[in-house]
Amino acid sequence: MHEGGTAGGAGPNGGSGVDQEFLALERELAVFLRRARASSGEMAREVHPELEPAAYGLLVRLDEAGAQRATELAGYFGVGKATMSRQLRALEELGLVTREPDPADGRASLVRLTEGGTARFRRVRDARRDRYRNKLAGWDPREVAELARLLHQLNARAES
Repeated sequence: MHEGGTAGGAGPNGGSGVDQEFLALERELAVFLRRARASSGEMAREVHPELEPAAYGLLVRLDEAGAQRATELAGYFGVGKATMSRQLRALEELGLVTREPDPADGRASLVRLTEGGTARFRRVRDARRDRYRNKLAGWDPREVAELARLLHQLNARAES
């Protein structure tokens, strides 16, 4: 028997205990995502005052994975080619990324961070990591590792 209801029956909000767990997960993810969006906006402005918050994720991906085709980036983020093209054009205009011919296919180009884009992004990323360290200072390192593992698992399942 779980709190607020009978075993397998409805709880006080009409759902089973498992449903309540998923409602709690949804609520906490909504708060987390709201804060993450606000944080991404702040970090994007720290990289460049005109950088859109959504474009910050592109910088993360390019720093981690290296040069990529625009179609690969669009697929990774689950956006259309037109959206990706617009975001990359804006990053190019800000001097944060550049395009170069793809050695595997001269008709295609690879997008990569510029030297200045890399420096600006990493400065902001390192400051962000310091904030995470401060916010989670009271956590056991194993808890931080477990949270990272669970978030990775959630993200991997969302991709499939």
